[in-house]
Amino acid sequence: MKRPPIAIDGRGALLYRGTGIGTYTWQLCSHLEREHRDEAAILLPGREYEGFRFRAAADENTEKDRWRRLFLPRWLREAKTALYHVPQNGIGLPETKVCRETVTIHDLIPYIYPETVGKGYLKEFLREMPRIMERCDGIITVSRRSRRDIIDLFGFPAEKIAVIYEAPEPLYHPVPKAEAKGFLKERYGIDGNFLLYVGGFGPRKNLRALITAFSLLKKEGVFRGLLVLPGKRSRETDGLDSLAEALGVREDIRFTDHVPTGELPCFYSAAEAMIYPSFYEGFGLPPLEAMACGAPVVAAKTSSLPEVLGDAALWCDPYNAVDIAEKARLLLSDGTLREELRQKGLRRAAGFSWEKATAETVTFWRSVIASAP
Repeated sequence: MKRPPIAIDGRGALLYRGTGIGTYTWQLCSHLEREHRDEAAILLPGREYEGFRFRAAADENTEKDRWRRLFLPRWLREAKTALYHVPQNGIGLPETKVCRETVTIHDLIPYIYPETVGKGYLKEFLREMPRIMERCDGIITVSRRSRRDIIDLFGFPAEKIAVIYEAPEPLYHPVPKAEAKGFLKERYGIDGNFLLYVGGFGPRKNLRALITAFSLLKKEGVFRGLLVLPGKRSRETDGLDSLAEALGVREDIRFTDHVPTGELPCFYSAAEAMIYPSFYEGFGLPPLEAMACGAPVVAAKTSSLPEVLGDAALWCDPYNAVDIAEKARLLLSDGTLREELRQKGLRRAAGFSWEKATAETVTFWRSVIASAP
């Protein structure tokens, strides 16, 4: 049986599901499997994984070092692979280069906001990235902002970088508000109106400013509802708990702990608004997911967010909690504005799709193969 000319590292679909990189890898591999299975093989440890039929797999006990040093070079040579792609910021290229190589660089946050990244990942990223930039034959990135960062920080040739946008997964669509609210009341004890934030809890996400802004709304009597923050509890949420306590709003904030991905559309659909005050995003999927579910969005006017969200968001200054509160107040007090942003958001989100992203990715891979000496 002839093997496909392109191979992709599919491990992120399994290992990082629920994160931005995990979602990216899962969706890309899913569409490759359905639409381009004769052109791309998906590689990962293990014989099979839910949702995919893998045509290549390492031994289930393959360790990270053996994967890069032994399995990958051998498999790529034997398969006569023309191109190998690594979607998790390029980390995981084989130790020996045996074919054309491309990577997806989602962002360069470890260089731009190093203080917001875990020490282990920061060390690995800073060690690996110069090597990745030196040896890869092309880069896919997820926004023009990330493309500019790659060029500015590394001088990588602009013509070898393709901007291919991510998209909300198909599960993100409006749920009738009464149905969504009923589910949240029964499942999570969340009753009544609420503002929503979805995303990580690290310092870059700027949740201290969000909680401060929320406290201003409560003190002014502008909003009597809750602030809901789905996501796995961590040391960061403990610190946010303490801040909320100090500001007198702890009883009005709900940290839900882990929420299955399939339940997030109910959170988005039931919310009065999604507030996303992040300092920096390579793309920023959560506010686009919110738009796909019909939630009006207040977002930070920083990094890639204006590029991705266009005119469908109400913009705030993430460095100013008073401004975040003011924009939330404006949205809450103006039903016409909420409906206008809701409709704009639905149209904006509909312009992104994984079918389109996958087709553009395959076209880019073909161009890199065609450019080989």
